Amino acid sequence: MRLLSILVVLSLFPFGNTMFSQPTKVGGDVNYLTQNTYTIAGIVVVGTITTDPQAIKAVAGLQEGQEVTVPGEKISQAIKNLWRQHLFSEIEIDIAEIREKDVYLVIKVKELPRLFTYNFKGMRKTEEESVREDLGLYKGLNINEDIKRRAVNTVEEYFVDKGFLNAVATITESNYNDSLGDRWKKLTINLNKGNRIKINEIIFAGTENLTDYKLKRALKETKEKRVWSLFKSSKFIAKEFEAGKDNIIVKYNNLGFRNTVIVSDSIVKVDDKLINLYITIDEDKKFYFRNISYTGNTKYATSKLDSIVNIHKGEVYDVSKLEARLYANPRGLDVTSLYQDQGYLNFYAYPIETLIESDSIDIEVRMNEGKEYRYGKITVVGNTKTNDHVIYREIRTRPGEIFSRSDIIRTQRELAQLGYFDPQQFQVNPTQNPQEGTVDIEYVVAEKPSDQITLSGGFGGNRVVGSAGLTFTNFSLRNFFKNDAWRPLPSGDGQRLSLRGYTNGATYSSLNFSFVEPWLGGKKPTSLSFSVYKTLQANGVKKIDGEPNPDRGTFKIFGTSISIGKKFKRPDDWFLGYLGLSYQHYTLNKYGAIFNFDEDQGTSNNLSFTGSLQRNSVSAPIYPTWGSDIKFSAKTTLPYSMFDGVDDYSGYSDQEKYKWVEYYKLKFTAKWHTSLFTHKMGEEGEDHSIVLATGAGLGYVGSYSKSKGISPFELFEMGGLPLTGFSFEAREIISLRGYEDFALSRTQVDGGKGAPVVAKYNMELRYPLSTNPNAYIYVLSFLEAGQVWGNPKKVDPFNLKRSGGFGMRIFMPMFGLIGLDYGWPFDTLPGQAEKGPGQFHFSIGMNLGEL
Repeated sequence: MRLLSILVVLSLFPFGNTMFSQPTKVGGDVNYLTQNTYTIAGIVVVGTITTDPQAIKAVAGLQEGQEVTVPGEKISQAIKNLWRQHLFSEIEIDIAEIREKDVYLVIKVKELPRLFTYNFKGMRKTEEESVREDLGLYKGLNINEDIKRRAVNTVEEYFVDKGFLNAVATITESNYNDSLGDRWKKLTINLNKGNRIKINEIIFAGTENLTDYKLKRALKETKEKRVWSLFKSSKFIAKEFEAGKDNIIVKYNNLGFRNTVIVSDSIVKVDDKLINLYITIDEDKKFYFRNISYTGNTKYATSKLDSIVNIHKGEVYDVSKLEARLYANPRGLDVTSLYQDQGYLNFYAYPIETLIESDSIDIEVRMNEGKEYRYGKITVVGNTKTNDHVIYREIRTRPGEIFSRSDIIRTQRELAQLGYFDPQQFQVNPTQNPQEGTVDIEYVVAEKPSDQITLSGGFGGNRVVGSAGLTFTNFSLRNFFKNDAWRPLPSGDGQRLSLRGYTNGATYSSLNFSFVEPWLGGKKPTSLSFSVYKTLQANGVKKIDGEPNPDRGTFKIFGTSISIGKKFKRPDDWFLGYLGLSYQHYTLNKYGAIFNFDEDQGTSNNLSFTGSLQRNSVSAPIYPTWGSDIKFSAKTTLPYSMFDGVDDYSGYSDQEKYKWVEYYKLKFTAKWHTSLFTHKMGEEGEDHSIVLATGAGLGYVGSYSKSKGISPFELFEMGGLPLTGFSFEAREIISLRGYEDFALSRTQVDGGKGAPVVAKYNMELRYPLSTNPNAYIYVLSFLEAGQVWGNPKKVDPFNLKRSGGFGMRIFMPMFGLIGLDYGWPFDTLPGQAEKGPGQFHFSIGMNLGEL
């Protein structure tokens, strides 16, 4: 009978080290073959060291005064509850005493040892630091076999991901301190990394329609070991291999092989360091689109949708192409954009395969247009410096207007163009109000430094120029006389105030002031710009003890300008127009290098009118990833020769001919930015786009009088990377990296005095290293070609001087754009026996490489 009782009890409690002990017979006996009900009169917990006994009782679910049945479910459940805590290695619940209908229980536990510390063997310090982040071990953690097993798996997985496929980890456990007994443990994680395994060869089977080269490229990060692949890892990483296999399937699917599958893949050991990968593919047959139909469309006719999807019967079956035309077409309008730009915020479209016959597939696009939404509340948060009205005037979403996704995207671009906010932190938070049919839009912006207090300089070829200046890009003129607005200057209204000086010592100095109001009157996007400047150019001869030197020649320019700019809505709202009036007064003293005045000193005046039409759709001012900037400008003076009564100027001196300069100047420039592909920096890093920037420019200066000839002012100089803002002899300087400053115009134009015709073409491949608004950095490689012509009749668009090289751009708000370039000339110049050496160009705070 006793043996039978024990077997019954053990069958009720299937946990190891768990039992009822022989009860003390006081006032009754326990018959385990029948159930008896008792009231718990007392509970004692024994064996605890760090765990609170009261907590154990609470977790067990047993309390004094509670009725329990012996044998019964409550005792069994109490033991289960305690096991779930993973705190104990042994658990027993004993009956200490029975007094008639009262029972006294003893909960016996043996606590798991706790972790005091742990260390590693077989790893470098840097590896240990990386592994610690993933282990999740900490002092006081209860140690059990599951904890140790997870730690081993974590370490091995970490090193397998690093290419150590044979890495084996073990854990040894020891007492931390003998005086503390076996309660506190020290774990030692031992690692045998083995050799880093690399891929010797990738071998495909079953392939006919894609070459091994294309398949290996589709594997992305899984590469074969090759001597020339210095910058590409050939280690085997399982996760990257799995992702690469998915890319292979996508590659086939995009070519119409809808049913392609990878039948098998295997790893074959070559030696202790190399493996071969074998991949068997079943390509199946190629499929084609047949009929594409639409259901649920009431807003737009099928013909309209067909024109956007633009996939015709017989085209290769490429689901990604169809989805791009439905959801997100990077090259133009898609169906979702069409609907969401008309207020259908919840529009969706699902393409379904409805019929497959032979190699042809019919598609039905099932659409749910939803209801039309309009904008509700429009709010902006995050601006601490810029006034609300400066932001709201750039926002394209207005309350009550039909919701348009493209208006939100355009707003993001316009706010980025201001230069006051960090584009990486820009957010748009929409909140739908279905009952009202509106959607509230919250724009989140983050201010970034934009004002500049600069000390800068640069050199190119043999010319060095330094500058100092103050530029406030978010100035507020209306708060100029408010004392509390000076922090350190009144700001927040989006106006631009600049005071800047340049000098290279004895031959050049300049001081200029400018002010720009982008929204004249505050209601329409009409800008007002004003500037005044003064420059001094000299022949390098210095004064003698502070007294005038008779050999010193100077060329002084005083200039001022004012212009009005306006944004247009037609043909589209990317267009801008400018009209301007400028005046320069030139004073020359023994500066005969350009003009042959009859007297030692002469003056000339340049009153000109400027008009330009520009279409600018670039995505961002510092590092645009898409968009174009196309501009045509015309600058002209009055045609004085038409009404001064002089037919022949051959007998006139330069001072007489150019007392009032006359000319007309035409320029055309175009720039395009294309994002080739996007690369993610790190597992959770931000997307970095590699951008191709191309450009072309043409310039021409003409005259109104054949007898008077082309004006010596406003001509073009080309070569090097001269500093923008350095107006050399009232000429326009065009860069051509790789050559010395002004090298083309000085060697290819008679007299070396500038050219009336210029052409330039350039291409840059750019990659950002950092998109931090406090230090935006990108590297580039470039190819350029350009030429100047002294005689418009001898223009040869194929006779260009070429160069190439590489460089870096660093934009910091307090300094502006910093440029570093090194270029090599590809062609010789007149008078050169061979090509010149490469040129290093450096500039700070300047606008680089413009036409």
